Order: sequence, then C-alpha cells, then structure tokens
Amino acid sequence: MAEEKPISSTTKRSYWRWSKTDFFPETSFQTLSSYKTALSQTCPRLSDRLLARSSSTDELVTLQKVSENPMQKCLTWWDLIWLSFGSVVGSGIFVITGQEAHNNAGPAIVLSYAISGLSALLSVFCYTEFAAEIPVAGGSFSYLRVELGDFVAFIAAGNILLEALVGAAGLGRSWSSYFASMIKNDSDFLRIKVDSLPVGFNLLDPLAVVVLLVANGIAMSGTKRTSWLNWIASLVSGAVIVFVIVFGFIHAKTSNLEPFFPYGVEGVFRAAAVVYWSYTGFDMVANMAEETKKPSKDIPIGLVGSMSGITVVYCLMALALTMMVKYTEIDVNAAYSVVFEQIGMNWAKYLVSICALKGMTTSLLVGSLGQARYTTQIARAHMIPPFFALIHPKTGTPVYATLLVTLISAIVALFSSLDVLSSVLSFSTLFIFMLIAVALLVRRYYVKDVTLKNDLVKFLMCLFITIGSSIGVSALWNSNERGWLGYTAAGLLWFFGTLGMAFLSKQRVPKVWGVPLVPWLPSLSIVMNLFLIGSLGLTAILRFIICSAVMIVYYLLVGLHATYDVAHQNELSA
Repeated sequence: MAEEKPISSTTKRSYWRWSKTDFFPETSFQTLSSYKTALSQTCPRLSDRLLARSSSTDELVTLQKVSENPMQKCLTWWDLIWLSFGSVVGSGIFVITGQEAHNNAGPAIVLSYAISGLSALLSVFCYTEFAAEIPVAGGSFSYLRVELGDFVAFIAAGNILLEALVGAAGLGRSWSSYFASMIKNDSDFLRIKVDSLPVGFNLLDPLAVVVLLVANGIAMSGTKRTSWLNWIASLVSGAVIVFVIVFGFIHAKTSNLEPFFPYGVEGVFRAAAVVYWSYTGFDMVANMAEETKKPSKDIPIGLVGSMSGITVVYCLMALALTMMVKYTEIDVNAAYSVVFEQIGMNWAKYLVSICALKGMTTSLLVGSLGQARYTTQIARAHMIPPFFALIHPKTGTPVYATLLVTLISAIVALFSSLDVLSSVLSFSTLFIFMLIAVALLVRRYYVKDVTLKNDLVKFLMCLFITIGSSIGVSALWNSNERGWLGYTAAGLLWFFGTLGMAFLSKQRVPKVWGVPLVPWLPSLSIVMNLFLIGSLGLTAILRFIICSAVMIVYYLLVGLHATYDVAHQNELSA
C-alpha cells in the first residue's frame, strides 16, 4: 500500500473532511483495475489473513496513530463503577423482566436473573484481564484479534456492531414505551401503525429516533461531561430502585409466587438467555480503558465490583415484581410502572417510569460512548473505512464513529419491535462473551514461537473437547432430551477436557491482574454462554446466521483486502 505522506507539525488536516482517500486509502481500492486484481487474489489473501494475529503493541500504539488525535485519559475506578451502573441498570431490568416473567419464566424469573448474572460475572472476569493488559478502545475486538486472529475478530466485530445498533435501538423503543405509559395506559400510544408492513416492523417509533439523536449528541460533546451526567442521573435511579424493592416487598403476596415454575425449567433457561440483555453494557465500559488513568487498577475494581452488586439488585427487583402481582397480569412493555398502578399506588407509577426513563437514558449515554469506541478500533484496523477512526481534536471523542452508530440505530429503532431486537441482541452478546473466554484460554496456554508443537496439539484437543461437549449439552437440552445418560456423558467430556488443560503448563502469566481458577472459570463461561445461546431458539439462530452471512460477504469484498493491504504495506510500497 502506498504510504500516506506524514503531516507536518505546522500543517494539520481539518477534521471535517470526506475525500475518497479518507474512506478507502488502501491500494486495492485506488482504481477499478486494482480492485479487480484484489478480487482475483481473494483465496490467497484469505489464506494469509485467516489466522493472522495482531499484537498488543499494534493495538496499543500502531493503530492509535490512525485516529490522528488521542483520546483523553480522564476516568478513574469511581467513574467506571458509575458508568457500569448507568450502562447496565435501567435497560433490561425495566424492559425485559415483565416480558419474560409473563411469557416464559413466571415467578422463577429471579432464578433466570441469577443464572444470567453468574454467566455475566464470569465474562466480566475474562474481560478485566484483557482490559488491564491491553487498555484500548476496541475492547473484545482487539482482544480477539490478538489471540484468535483477524477473521474471528472480524466476525466478532460484525456482531459487536450488530449488538451496538440493536442495543441502542432497543433502548430507544423502550424509552418510548415507558414515556407513553406515563401519558396513557398504552405503551404503543405514541407509535404509528402501518398495516402494509409485517408484524414486528409495523409500529413506527419517531420518539425513539429523537431520543437516540439527543443521547448520542451529548456523548459526542465529551467523555468526562457524559460521565458526570451519568453519575448524577444514576444516583437518582439508585434511590428509586431502593424504593421499588422496599415498597415491592411491603405490598408483596407470597401467593403470587405460586406456581413458581409455570413454564417448567425450560422456561427459566429461555428467560435467562433473553434477560442476559439486562447485564449487557459492562463490555461498553471495558471499551473506556483507553481513557482510564490507571487501567490495571481501575478496571478490575470498577467492573467486578459493580457487576456483583448489580446481580443482587436485579434478583431483588425481579422477586419484588412477581410478588406484587400475579405473573399473568404483568404488563410486558412497562412492567414496573403499571404494577404500582395495579396495586393502587398511582403516584408511584410516575416515579418508577421517570426512574426507568433515567436509567434507559444513562444506558444510552454510556452505550453511545462504548459503541463509538468499538467502531473506532474496528476502523483503525481498516475493517471498516478508517475515516470512522478519526478523533476530534477538541472533544477527544470519535464524532464520525458516533454518528455512524447513531444514524443506523435510529433507522432500526423506527421500525423494529422490542421482541425482535432482544433476541438478536442476546445472541450476539453471548456469542462474543463465549469467544472472549476462548481467547483467554488461548492467551494463557499458547504463545507464538514459545509453545512447543506437542503442547499446542494437547491444548487444542482439550479446547475442542470442552467446546464440543458444551455444544452437546445445549443441543440435548433443546432437543427436549431429559435422560441422565446424555447429560452425564457430555458433562464428563467437559470436565475431562477442562481437567486436561489444567494439567498443561501455562505459557503466560498475567502482568497486573488475572482471572482466578484458570482454566475452570473460562471453561464454565464457555458452557454457560453456549447453553444460553441454544436456549434462544431456532429463530434467533437463523437471524444470527443470516447476519453473519452478510458480514462474510462484506469481508470477502472489502474488509479482507483492506486489512491485507495494511498488513503488507511495507512490502507493497517497496
């Protein structure tokens, strides 16, 4: 690839520029002829990039130069705790709890939250080790690129962007539902029905679009300012959450917990897979590592501490809801605001709705920060145009990346219903968290040019047995097979696969903070995430396959050639 001329200290390029070179600076896209040549070399290029791994130095130093301006290091562990609280609490707990308690789990929704919380906490441990040692804006994209290679990182990147877009759109729709329920006892009151569109996409939501535009506009203005706004709003949300729990138990009736498993154990796990959405957001906070003052200390404290507390809060809130009213009478769109009206506390309905709106607003604010930083690092790697990696010199924020996520998510929010969005989001999130656990095992047990080939073969065999047995457990459960023989066989395979890894020598020791009980905790994270993925059902899997197929087509036509050119730029310019 022809190297771009360096910018002198006296000549600084304007941030507001839109030339072809800014979008496609790589050699393969200079002319139609060069692009045809690149396409003709797709197979050898794919072979070259398929397992090519990045390095910590590339992610921390080289790629950041693409942004031209640095992000501002302005966050502490205190900021991260509140960013995590603001990002996580207020999205799913106010939105998905009612839907899943009513449709899938009943009062056992509290167990669904406990299961998802444990799985999320295991993923948090994996994230914190990476974030402390590779503190970049790319989060899971960068971690996977370093340990599992370019292609896996790209598939993850596509799902990261899908998660960002769908998550923001879902929050926008939820915000609209709660606001409408405050005006009239109809969560679709402010939506426009279009009969010619298919069900699930026929209720247009212009208010969700406005909310997304405002929240992302604030996020673009500055990271520290957004952090302060989140902190203030989160304090208010926290006070109302305490109110919900206390008054919920005061007006609780144990008779509402019967039957506890109206949809069986299967319903609990189906709900657990969906309510996982309630725990998403901490990965967005991990993306703030590049703007954290002391990442090796601040990130473990901020993430592990906040997520442990959030899990307890969620279980208490879910239990309070199902004890206040029979699960069959829960409103699926605005559960917490409507339930207080049902027990005669009309004034509390507005208080809870305001809290839910505040919670969802802070989730949008923090989500905007994290989503844009994911997009920035993906653009730095040239998997999408590097134009979106540019950092604004004054605000220190990726304005173009934020605009990209904002506009697409606004379009999705305008058309798509909440049930469609939640299943897609949960699948992408669980898939990425599973890959992070795999990447952590690879990081501990394999170092290029250091690990002996024999040891590598043993590790890969153990890893494949662990993953295969995890898939087997999920497949057995979803085939409605309840005999003990199959589960025992799959469980023993998982145990011996993990035990085999435990007897292998670790090739890398964490420098600052590490996940305890490796390989057991990452292996447990793998089996739990795959089990929850399988619990989402066939429709979610098909949507994931279709989205992944579209991503692969884009990779073969654009991403592969851009990253190949970047990797071989010195060779091509010689």
